[in-house]
Amino acid sequence: MKRKAYEKELKRLEVELAHLQGWIKEKGLRVVVVFEGRDSAGKGGTIKVITRRLNPRIVRVVALGTPTEREKTQLYIQRYVDQMPAAGEMVLFDRSWYNRLGVEKVMGFCTDAQYHSFLALAPRFEQFLVDDGIILIKYWLHIDDEVQEERFQRRNTDDRRRWKLSPMDLEARARWVDYSRARDQMLTYTDTPWAPWYLVDATDKRSARLNVITHLLDQIPYEDLTRPPLELPPRQPAEGYVPPSIDEFNVVPRVYP
Repeated sequence: MKRKAYEKELKRLEVELAHLQGWIKEKGLRVVVVFEGRDSAGKGGTIKVITRRLNPRIVRVVALGTPTEREKTQLYIQRYVDQMPAAGEMVLFDRSWYNRLGVEKVMGFCTDAQYHSFLALAPRFEQFLVDDGIILIKYWLHIDDEVQEERFQRRNTDDRRRWKLSPMDLEARARWVDYSRARDQMLTYTDTPWAPWYLVDATDKRSARLNVITHLLDQIPYEDLTRPPLELPPRQPAEGYVPPSIDEFNVVPRVYP
């Protein structure tokens, strides 16, 4: 998708996202959006585009790292429950409790018993969320192995992006088929009427982002509650106040004019 067309449509959708944010806040909704997919599928970039014009006090991102030693002794789902939204909030999960059915399964970070237990528990957990009034939306960003390889090679030759290639990413690259089987199993067992999976063709990142935003907006009926332009009050007169010279402070050097 051409950049000019992408940016024009994104600008329009950002206005709608602001309207949705206001509706969520006003109506006290609780919204959870899960983003899963292959490494380099574009989860983080999609989330950044969704949130960049929004209020982080209303729309926040959860991207949990490796569990601590203490967290490893908790209920597996516990640290995700702690991140659930309160009234008037939307939470976007950049990877989620589905780690157990993906990376943990493939890499052997959980036992077979733990895997099968959570495979059965996940739909019931999500049923509990929905029954409690949470709006739960789940996206799987899909790319094929050729696209992933191309993006990995691009990251590897770009100093700005090489940090994205973790040892875990490289191992995942080597285990494409194992991850495919784990994904297929996950989708089979956890694609439910109350919490369906929505698959996104993420081959083209720009169109994928626009498609996700458009779909997300369609999942929550909302109205525009934006206030009309405000009448700004007059600025306070100086009344003899003279600001100190900027040279009296530690000023950042002007490397660029």
